[in-house]
Amino acid sequence: MTKRIGYRDWRRQALWWHHFFLLWTSIHGQTRYSIPEELKQGSVVGNLAKDLGLGLSEIFDRKLRVASEAGKQYFSVDAGKGELVVDDRIDREALCGQSAICVLPLQVVIEDPLQLFRVEVEIQDSNDNAPRFPSSDITLEVAESTGLGVRFPLESAVDPDAGSNSLKSYTLSKDECFNIRIKEVAGGRKIPELIIAKNLDREKKAVHKLLLTALDGGNPVKSGTAQVSIKVLDINDNVPVFEKTLYKASVSENAADGALIIQTKASDLDDGQNGDIEYSFGAHTPETITAVFRIDQTSGAVYLKGQLDFEMMTNYELDISAKDKGIPRMEGHCTVHVEVLDVNDNAPEIILTSHPKPLREDSPRGTVVALISARDLDSKVNGNVTLQLLKKSPFALKPSFSQNYALVTSGLLDRENFSEYNIEITATDSGSPPLSSKKVIPISITDVNDNPPVFSQRSYNVYLKENGVPGSILYSVSASDVDFGENAKISYSILDSKVQDVSVSSYVYINSDNGSIYSMHSFDYEKLKVFEIQVQAKDQGSPSLSSNATVHVFILDQNDNAPAVIYPSSAALGSLAHQRMPRSAKMGHLVTKVTAVDADSGHNAWISYRLTEATDASLFTVNQYTGEVRTKRAVLEQDDSSQRLLIEIKDDGEPVQSATVTVSILLEDGLHEPILDLRHKVSEPSKKTGRMALYLIMSLASVSVLSLLTFVILAVKCMRNSRGSGICCCARHSECDDYKNPNRNLQIQLNTDGPIKYVEVLGGDMLSQSQSFRSCMSPMSEYSDFTLIKPSSTTDFKEVISVLDASLPDSTWTFESQQVS
Repeated sequence: MTKRIGYRDWRRQALWWHHFFLLWTSIHGQTRYSIPEELKQGSVVGNLAKDLGLGLSEIFDRKLRVASEAGKQYFSVDAGKGELVVDDRIDREALCGQSAICVLPLQVVIEDPLQLFRVEVEIQDSNDNAPRFPSSDITLEVAESTGLGVRFPLESAVDPDAGSNSLKSYTLSKDECFNIRIKEVAGGRKIPELIIAKNLDREKKAVHKLLLTALDGGNPVKSGTAQVSIKVLDINDNVPVFEKTLYKASVSENAADGALIIQTKASDLDDGQNGDIEYSFGAHTPETITAVFRIDQTSGAVYLKGQLDFEMMTNYELDISAKDKGIPRMEGHCTVHVEVLDVNDNAPEIILTSHPKPLREDSPRGTVVALISARDLDSKVNGNVTLQLLKKSPFALKPSFSQNYALVTSGLLDRENFSEYNIEITATDSGSPPLSSKKVIPISITDVNDNPPVFSQRSYNVYLKENGVPGSILYSVSASDVDFGENAKISYSILDSKVQDVSVSSYVYINSDNGSIYSMHSFDYEKLKVFEIQVQAKDQGSPSLSSNATVHVFILDQNDNAPAVIYPSSAALGSLAHQRMPRSAKMGHLVTKVTAVDADSGHNAWISYRLTEATDASLFTVNQYTGEVRTKRAVLEQDDSSQRLLIEIKDDGEPVQSATVTVSILLEDGLHEPILDLRHKVSEPSKKTGRMALYLIMSLASVSVLSLLTFVILAVKCMRNSRGSGICCCARHSECDDYKNPNRNLQIQLNTDGPIKYVEVLGGDMLSQSQSFRSCMSPMSEYSDFTLIKPSSTTDFKEVISVLDASLPDSTWTFESQQVS
């Protein structure tokens, strides 16, 4: 593809040159125009049609066109007028530079027939450019010793214009030391030269600023400027001169090494190295001065180098020299008089005659800790020294003889508050002004076992779930001892005490090093609810000190007991409980009541009842909370005479524990109701008023008998407890043995509510929830008494059930459990 395109271009060029030579034979003369540069677009150069002898119609018909040999098209032809007009801005300097003649050749081509005309347009120069220097700042360096008439060529300006509009002359701003001369070189270029017209003096004027101006020959004249900076170079023609020929200074004899004595200053009018000054002592300065003083070579400051002593030398004379670095070097001199002032320059000194040893914190007042003395190298008043303690501390200075002191204890020491003292002692002389010095004496206090261990708490409460894994950690007690070393090492132990008549060490043990308490076996909430542990922390001091803390362990209940059915009892009648009910029973008739208890506590002992299976589920319903079995409707003739109910009893624990009981109900005709439904019988006239009165009398008699029985039991119990412990027994006393033996309590209440009698058996302690048993006895029961025993634990419900079971038949009473706080 590339070769083919190149071939086409070559062919096209060949055809163009062929036509060009054909046209060249048809050229008719040459036309020339002259115009100034920078004409506006559309300006008329000349009437091309007229000058070529063509009519206006021929311009369009014969297709006249203009081509520039310069490449860029600067002109075009107005077809309507036949005029050659400017088509683009023309810059003569861009086309021809500074050439004297600038001509643009044009080719005018006419077709049909072909004719070629040559037209030349001369571009005349306009003064549109000002002279311009290559650099706007010109810098020269001239030595101040340069002679008159010496010339220095300067940079020439450049003007792109030609002819009379080009650069013509230079001018220089007025300066008495310099003139300007124009030098013309080959090609007509004009170079300005700077001429020294007067001797230069750098000390009077170091830099000359001149303005060089270049002018062209246009009308109006245009110009360009450049800043000429002439720096006068120095020669060493001035001597350094001090501000004073004699300097005086006073300095104390105790001035520190490096102290500034005086500042000397010399100046040199020369510049550079000729004015750069170095200071030094004079050539004949003795060693006694150079050993005590030094001078800074750059600044001329005099400093103290050694130690001054007024008793040896009272004043010094110093010869100071200042030299510049020119060639030859110039030198100036001055004298410094230094007067030494006498002062109290010796501070008192504190000396430890005996170093202090560690001090016991139980040391008595007046114990000598250290012996101290003071001295001052000064004499007379300046040598009198006084010692004193700066800060308040349990120590004091006791003077003995000539500037000797004893450091003694003045108060009680306590290592736990301050294990170390830094006794700061100040010594002050009587000089003017007085001088003083300080010394710190460290005194360490050794420990005495005077602090017992202290527990983080006086008592701890620990909550432990029952049925835990033996050997698990119960709690960690912590005690601290502010003493040190062996006096602060603590060991833990458990004090012997009884829990249910058993040593507490059989329940728990403690790690003697860290105070962690571990269980020895699993705990059962139903047997033990709370117990105490007395923990002792003892240090290893001599004699050892100890303190005690009480740990209260509360056993938290877990749902590990299923509900136990109290009524109807299945022990005597197997898995079935038989009940009888008349066929005349109406809706809501109380058939029986299922009663169960749960040995757990809290939510774990909340019991609910549910009927799971029934011969006829539409006939009976069970109350979820009381366990009462009632009829949902009246008994019909077609109902089976034998009904079987399966009742599920569940607790509210996690996981849920449950039990079931099966109740067999026989429907009989003509059977009297053993239990009155008070809600239905209240509005009906009773035919058994005498029997109700009998029931009330029996209830009152039962209350009296039970109250007497309760009083006798409590009295016997109180007497036994008072014999064993020697503590009085009071029914309302809050600190009786019942607190120490919470599982020994038993309370009995008999309540009457109409024809129904309730017996409540309450067991528990003051620190835990009590368990309540309620016995409901039917007024139809022919049994008027029952046997009540006192169990060893209120949570041993199986034993309670067995006792109550043997006392009353199933058809006579029910037994229910509830939680009381």
